[in-house]
Amino acid sequence: MINSNAFFKNVEKNIEKLKYTQKDNIIEAAKILTDRLLDDGVVHIFGTGHSKCFAMEMCNRAGGLVPMHRITLDDLALKGIIKGVDLKDPTLERRTDVAYKLWNLYKIQKNDAFIIVSNSGRNGSIVEFASIVKERKMPLIVVTSLKHTESVDSRHPSGKKLYQYGDVVIDNCGPKGDALIPLEGIDIKACSVSSITGGFIAQALTAEIIKGYLDKNINPPILISFNVDGADEHNQKLLKKYEGRI
Repeated sequence: MINSNAFFKNVEKNIEKLKYTQKDNIIEAAKILTDRLLDDGVVHIFGTGHSKCFAMEMCNRAGGLVPMHRITLDDLALKGIIKGVDLKDPTLERRTDVAYKLWNLYKIQKNDAFIIVSNSGRNGSIVEFASIVKERKMPLIVVTSLKHTESVDSRHPSGKKLYQYGDVVIDNCGPKGDALIPLEGIDIKACSVSSITGGFIAQALTAEIIKGYLDKNINPPILISFNVDGADEHNQKLLKKYEGRI
């Protein structure tokens, strides 16, 4: 039976699995990212489709860290590289050339690091972008569904998938196809989970990175909600350091 109780029950199982199987990977990933941030680097976060939610969870978010930069296909349209209508094309994320166009949009430095997020880990844009990151010998954290990605073919000419490029791979513990709850009498499932477990991973990484700052007696650059009085001055002071990079 599908209802809200069934959904809560299934999500809770996924979160518990995430907690007990991925904690070490999250801590390891956070250490890599912290080292780059303490070296004045920026963490660039890229995802397409609903994986964009992961970057939104970590970038420009109250309680989050300042030097986090969201990479999105939307920027190609905002910069006039593609037409706005092209963003509605579901095959856009499958194109390898998109990766180079994105890379050239941003001020990426050698001391930066990357998080790339994809439930399937199969599409051309994210796999190609990951290959660029590794060609430049920069750290890459991958967030994906291992059950999903291991059950599908790559859409990249190399035949590789995203997880094969990761220095650390964090499994979002979601099922193939993302949806959780089977429907009686219908060969289909409903209610997706990757955005939920992705949010947990994003905030867990944030917490571990902040711990890394505090362990070194360094004040972490944390944003205050812009809807809190006095936040503008605090935030603008922090943002100025990374102007043009985030």
